[in-house]
Amino acid sequence: MTKKILCFLVLASIAFSSCTKEDSTDDSIIIDALQKDPLSPQQINAKIDESFSVKGSFNWKEASNHLLWSAMVQGQNIATIGFGNSSSDFDRSKSSNNQKTQNDLLAIIMKYEGKELDKILISSDPYLNLVDVIIEKQETVIALRNSNYLRYLEPSGYKYFEVKNQYSKSTLSSSGCGLESSTLSSSDYTTIAPNALAPWTFYKHNIPSAWSYSTGAGVTIGVVDTGASMVNSLLNSSFNDGYSSGRTVQKYGVYVDSIWPWSTTTDGANDKCGHGTSMSSVAAAPRNDNGQPVGVAYNSNLITYRAASNVVLDGYHEQNGVKNAFTALANNANVKIISMSMGHIFSVGKIEDGIKYAYSKGKLIFCAGGTSTSFTTFVGVIFPAWMSETVAVTGIKEASTYQACDVCHTGGKIDFTIMMQRSGTGNTVPVNSYNEGLGDYVGGSSVATATAAGIGALVWSKHPTWTSNQVLTKMRESSHLYPNKDPEFGYGMIDASLAVQ
Repeated sequence: MTKKILCFLVLASIAFSSCTKEDSTDDSIIIDALQKDPLSPQQINAKIDESFSVKGSFNWKEASNHLLWSAMVQGQNIATIGFGNSSSDFDRSKSSNNQKTQNDLLAIIMKYEGKELDKILISSDPYLNLVDVIIEKQETVIALRNSNYLRYLEPSGYKYFEVKNQYSKSTLSSSGCGLESSTLSSSDYTTIAPNALAPWTFYKHNIPSAWSYSTGAGVTIGVVDTGASMVNSLLNSSFNDGYSSGRTVQKYGVYVDSIWPWSTTTDGANDKCGHGTSMSSVAAAPRNDNGQPVGVAYNSNLITYRAASNVVLDGYHEQNGVKNAFTALANNANVKIISMSMGHIFSVGKIEDGIKYAYSKGKLIFCAGGTSTSFTTFVGVIFPAWMSETVAVTGIKEASTYQACDVCHTGGKIDFTIMMQRSGTGNTVPVNSYNEGLGDYVGGSSVATATAAGIGALVWSKHPTWTSNQVLTKMRESSHLYPNKDPEFGYGMIDASLAVQ
């Protein structure tokens, strides 16, 4: 549906919509003289950092009207509105009055902005109770926040990380990325039939033993990341190679590489970062005969989404891409498991909605607990891994005691750990490179998450009639620390062999 048609239909609906309490709000909202000018980006970040320092977290719901509006101004005036009758009213198909509620809120914006709908409405999500809009006036923010049907109002164009003076844009844009290859040390893998490389970490979790019972057949894993290589044949034409057969791989692109919020043209499904390729490889690369690393669930189907340019979900199109990937995977009945090794240090409403939507469809969702970079060292478990609808995973070192990997986050929200950093060399997990016929190493909570997702696929393949909760319960019961949950490492290391028996 084109933007013009969408606006026409919404305008027509608004015209016939009855007035509400919000519609009759007095126009004369008074703004304090000291808050008529927006805060600078540096001042906004200082407020956010103060919240982390005092409370250990930050949420736009707790921000003042002035701070919220300032972030909108400093983020191209882009805002996301989540609406509904309650905090759990996110699914359009289950909200009988969602269109009227949306129209009433849009009417408030038109009233206070003094603009027609086509000047304020960017998009209306077809599955979730949310819209993206342009808001320029602080009065509009205040009026919207007085509505009883506002679940959240967020400045979805504001880029917290990019604003930080000590971090260059080029450093941020390459976060977690790398298309290079590495020479794999023979001590980091075992060659198995028919000439595949089984990473050392697989043996720490008894994954090769688990293959006697399950290889992931019949289960589809969705990977939400930076895409997957279009040139490495093992993730393309040779996805069925060696002992892998009868399965499919699909690639989609939902990331829009543009500074303009109105743009909807994606930059394709190809991985321009390399991170998504590594995650896809460790989860489901074929048990090949080419002398390359095998994935955990080497007979599972794979669907990859290029949802963002890098692992830091900072910006409108990054967050929108992730939301769109989750709703698409949610609506795909074949998908059982979703793995995402990306995140942010504070919550994003539209991504929360997308995850809740997927969870409501019975998906088992694994998310990275956090891998420290120079700009995330001050937080614990990151979003969305802290959500109750997700399974949070982090990485640990090769040791007799639990020790977080050099860059891995821990905390009370962690569910599982994966051993992924060698004690002597510091080497991480061998995976397929972006490039044809070459290998690479990948570490952090990212590879831990994709590994756990692969184990989940093994369990679900062994018990195809189970629900996501039954699969998760079995994984917990098969973990090293169960039934106790460690305050930093959750249930600990998963024994894949035990989990599939």
